[in-house]
Amino acid sequence: MSKDKKTYGILIDYHYCTGCHACEVACKSELDLPHGQFGIKLAEDGPRKKIDGKWELTYIPIPTELCNLCEKRLSEGRLPTCVHHCQSACMDFGPVEELAKKMAGKTKQVLFVPAVNSSRSV
Repeated sequence: MSKDKKTYGILIDYHYCTGCHACEVACKSELDLPHGQFGIKLAEDGPRKKIDGKWELTYIPIPTELCNLCEKRLSEGRLPTCVHHCQSACMDFGPVEELAKKMAGKTKQVLFVPAVNSSRSV
């Protein structure tokens, strides 16, 4: 890594999310969160009938305010646990500027940058 401070985030391409909950389970375990608390929560949108008559069901992993990008794992040179355990490889971790370039022109993607990360370098 360069000496410049960079802001890091997680790019989630929910077009490919299968709804397996692996990110949710891994995060709860990593952060030792109590019942009902989540660092990332899987939301379900649908099923709904589209105009063309086909059905749509979308899974959307949503990081919460408890997400700290797995600071301990990052300090050890490892990926955030949700990214590491994602079964469909629909999550990517890195500098926000690089992730923003990856998502340019694509749909069904979100870029998450936690507030605790704004001035921290990895």
